[in-house]
Amino acid sequence: MSASGVLSFTQQGWEQVLAKVKRAVVYLDSACAESLHWGCGSTRLLEAVGGPDCHLREFEPDAVGGGAKQPKAVFVLSCLLKGRTVEILRDIICRSHFQYCVVVTAVSHAVHLTANHVPAAAAAEMEGQQPVFEQLEEKLCEWMGNMNYTAEVFHVPLLLAPVAPHFALTPAFASLFPLLPQDVHLLNSTRPDKRKLGSLGDVDATALTPELLLQIRCLVSGLSSLCEHLGVREECFAVGSLSRVIAADLANYAPAKNRKKTAAGRASVVFMDRTLDLTGAVGHHGDNLVEKIISALPQLPGHTNDVMVNMIELTALQTEEENCNVVAPGCLAQSNDTTAKALWEALLNTKHKEAVMEVRRHLVEAASRENLPIKMSMGRVTPGQLMSYIQLFKNNLKALMNHCGLLQLGLATAQTLKHPQTAKWDNFLAFERLLLQSIGESTMSVVLNQLLPMIKPVTQRTNEDYSPEELLILLIYIYSVTGELTVDKDLGEAEEKVKKALAQVFCEESELSPLLQKITGFGIRMMLTSSNWDSSINLTFHKSKIAVDKLFTSLRDIAGARSLMKQFKSVYVPGNHTHQASYKPLLKQVVEEIFHPERPDSIDIEHMSSGLTDLLKTGFSMFMKEWRPAGLDPGQHRGRSPKQLRPTTLPGVLQQCRLHVRELSKSSALQRFAAAPRATSALQGNGDLHSRYLEMAHRTQSYLCTFLQAAKVKKNTCVSKIICIKQILYDRKVRVAGFCLY
Repeated sequence: MSASGVLSFTQQGWEQVLAKVKRAVVYLDSACAESLHWGCGSTRLLEAVGGPDCHLREFEPDAVGGGAKQPKAVFVLSCLLKGRTVEILRDIICRSHFQYCVVVTAVSHAVHLTANHVPAAAAAEMEGQQPVFEQLEEKLCEWMGNMNYTAEVFHVPLLLAPVAPHFALTPAFASLFPLLPQDVHLLNSTRPDKRKLGSLGDVDATALTPELLLQIRCLVSGLSSLCEHLGVREECFAVGSLSRVIAADLANYAPAKNRKKTAAGRASVVFMDRTLDLTGAVGHHGDNLVEKIISALPQLPGHTNDVMVNMIELTALQTEEENCNVVAPGCLAQSNDTTAKALWEALLNTKHKEAVMEVRRHLVEAASRENLPIKMSMGRVTPGQLMSYIQLFKNNLKALMNHCGLLQLGLATAQTLKHPQTAKWDNFLAFERLLLQSIGESTMSVVLNQLLPMIKPVTQRTNEDYSPEELLILLIYIYSVTGELTVDKDLGEAEEKVKKALAQVFCEESELSPLLQKITGFGIRMMLTSSNWDSSINLTFHKSKIAVDKLFTSLRDIAGARSLMKQFKSVYVPGNHTHQASYKPLLKQVVEEIFHPERPDSIDIEHMSSGLTDLLKTGFSMFMKEWRPAGLDPGQHRGRSPKQLRPTTLPGVLQQCRLHVRELSKSSALQRFAAAPRATSALQGNGDLHSRYLEMAHRTQSYLCTFLQAAKVKKNTCVSKIICIKQILYDRKVRVAGFCLY
């Protein structure tokens, strides 16, 4: 299997959609729009639609309906056709003049049966039938006002948004997030008549909420479709509590039984809870230009995996800030530009210095091909140098059109290099290295006391000082890299000092950021009740302190996330006389363990069988376990020369982690593939975590949920949110797929 096998999975799905959109009004939700954005590009969809009166629209409650001259509509949705989604669908159709409606869902009919509480036995008897889709087709005709009109509802697995040949995103599952120890109490409160869970190690599918289980089943359905396309039978592994549930569900996914019997290849899929290692999500260890671009540039409106590139430099407009919105922004996705795609892949796979030199080389070659008067310069690449090359294209329409994709990536690089956030990156890195040395030489209380002077109110802060959000980044880094804590009097006193300082800083902020509004619960509430609201009004020290106390409860959970691990208990490598203390990503440890030929089976990588043993384990929690079969036997891999290793990240892996897997797999002569639900900044992930936990537990836990978003407060991750699933696929007659869930 090659990278084109995964790419074709997305492209074939979209070809089915494009075959239906001719002269239609097309409504897409955000996840499907991102899949299109990276997989085919909106131009491909517009070409398929054709006609001047047809439009692309966002699927939302306020979406404009179709006019009298627009009789056809196509809805492309990533979610279940149930609840609020169906209500929005009905409202749009009822205010339109449609006579032909097509609804495409990325969720299979089998999952729709589960969502409608159809027993498994009854669902098995319905194989080949689609009663849920058929009922919706009747409703569509009813809403259009004539039962003789045409309606179609069908499933297309639009799971991936392919960013590069060996890297893809799964934006529809950005809201999935692993559990923390305090969630055990929430789960126990929802099942008063059942056995109490003692720890996350006791969590199984029966303990989770129906909403979370349904979301997991949607993910499993998409992964099963991917395995079907690749022609593989998957073996499932897990590192972590929620990963164990997902892996077990995929291993025992009933609709895939026939597919597994006839599959020619095999795949091993490894799920890993991202909360086991949040250090990498907030750290600045990565030396990759793409991470810095995602960190520095603003998010592309309506997207979670791309950034907005200011194109004003290529126009005759002045570069004042008010003119930035006059010209449509550029982006990173260049699915239809061969040269730009080659440069983008180089940026993903090389270190910062080599990447900026590659950008310069591509710009120089493009200018030479267009016979532009370029002045060569050697040495260090600067933003000014890149801009001088880019501006050569400014007044040449033909050259602009020929190299539009390349120019967008060049502008993204130049704007990132001169952005203030890039300059601060090195400050973060220096402080994190100092923290690593302090952790090895001092207690946690000493480390917190070192952080205390850096907590400054807005009236005392300079551009070099840390904002409240950045302080949260450092706190998550400290607690995650330290691991399980020994609680004593000194630690309690140090934490209390930091809590009071943070609470006071929150109170004195002139305007609370979106993250701080969610953490404290203020701002949003006032916005709902008043048109003239002040985001910090009524935020007293007492209320701020309550919110900060909840943050530190979450920090303690983050520190203890690896407490159930036997082998992977630490990501901290102590220093010695020859080496400084360092951080070793958990993902890197797991991949090394899998491919080490001499080590015995790891007790932390749990195999989820699809046979009787797993059925027993599902009923009795940790009653039985199986470990690495032939699919993950490193000795077998080395002995039989597997051809391909493909790390795939589902929702959210650092670009640096992806490079770790790439480097580790080089010695195995394996190809690689990676996928993540989205490539976004940490700060952008904060609000999503809040909504994830609201679905899973109680609304009163929003402090915890929002704070965990601070794991992505820093815009340094080439990720989708704080969860990540990594896929390793390799091939001989054996193909291995590993997904790491963060």
